[in-house]
Amino acid sequence: QVRLVESGGGLVQAGGSLRLSCAGVGGAVTIATMTWYRQAPGKQRDLVAQLTPDSNTNYVDSVKGRFTISRDKAENTVYLQMNNLKPEDTAVYYCNYVFGQYKFWGQGIQVTVSS
Repeated sequence: QVRLVESGGGLVQAGGSLRLSCAGVGGAVTIATMTWYRQAPGKQRDLVAQLTPDSNTNYVDSVKGRFTISRDKAENTVYLQMNNLKPEDTAVYYCNYVFGQYKFWGQGIQVTVSS
């Protein structure tokens, strides 16, 4: 069982920045495919950014050039640096861990961007 603890969300004005953290407890984030998803009210949960064990990254087009996914092996944490935030980035953000047949989700964290 891997527990993912998310932090760093909150309220920010458009154009501002936030950094989300996803700390892995009970499993190394370096061996898993780590993904940030987000879900806005009334919408489906969508992939935002992904980081593979061999350090390949993937981003949804709407965040390319603004968001960066990274990890710190020593802290066993994955980050999502979000710059130039827009009101449409408002959502609950979820961290996801996939290793083989094992899949775990964080509890979700709210990000609200005011115009």
